[in-house]
Amino acid sequence: MKLPHWLKQCPPLRVIREAWRALSVQFGAGFRWVTGLRRLAGFAGEYRQFRRLNAGSPFVMRGQYIQPYLTDRTTTTPVEPTYFLQDTWFARKIAMRRPARHVDVASSVKSMALVAQFVPVTLIDIRPVDIEVAGFTFKHGSVLALPFADRSVASLSSLCVIEHIGLGRYGDSFDAAGSEKAAAELGRVLAPGGDLFVSVPVDAECRVCFNAHRAFTRAYLLALFPGLDLVEERYIYGRALFPAYDPARGFGTGLYHLRRP
Repeated sequence: MKLPHWLKQCPPLRVIREAWRALSVQFGAGFRWVTGLRRLAGFAGEYRQFRRLNAGSPFVMRGQYIQPYLTDRTTTTPVEPTYFLQDTWFARKIAMRRPARHVDVASSVKSMALVAQFVPVTLIDIRPVDIEVAGFTFKHGSVLALPFADRSVASLSSLCVIEHIGLGRYGDSFDAAGSEKAAAELGRVLAPGGDLFVSVPVDAECRVCFNAHRAFTRAYLLALFPGLDLVEERYIYGRALFPAYDPARGFGTGLYHLRRP
């Protein structure tokens, strides 16, 4: 059987490994259920032990109420380093700037709702947010066609977003220039003197990790925002934040604070 062109460009073992990873992580394929059975057996013994301890307690304990959580016993508190470091960096920047209001395009809803507790935030996204919280409002829109006039937004962010545009991951149409169009639209609406906060994956070369994201070089990312000044840049490599882009470290995440003069 003749291999498709895209498979010829990839080491077959790598393709098989990534396909297995996608199935196991996203759909539960694999043999992790064996570990689950072992932990479930341990849970049954612990249930019996605690039921004896709970005798005479005002809290009713019946089998119909059990809710096994079998993966939470970790040696350290789980932290996803990229979003943890990115969102703390962003929150600090907003707390220092204290804009009258802030507009975000498709970043983490949770992060923006937290920021909204001290600065009003309007989130723009193609998917509605079906929960309400003080200071936080939702407005339907796309990063490719923002519902704002030219140079009208004084405080704007889009964190870990533009690298996905046009890859179809979230149901959008394919567009090889999706990131470039998204960056141009963010630049279009940024007001004079306005602040823009953007983050993207970075690496030693520009590449597409289909259909997860694109990765950018520092030079290419900054070239997407002509006319804007670079106020600050930070880079996440592993579990630490660094002040400078370092291609030798490989894949990371770049955090950029830009401003229109």
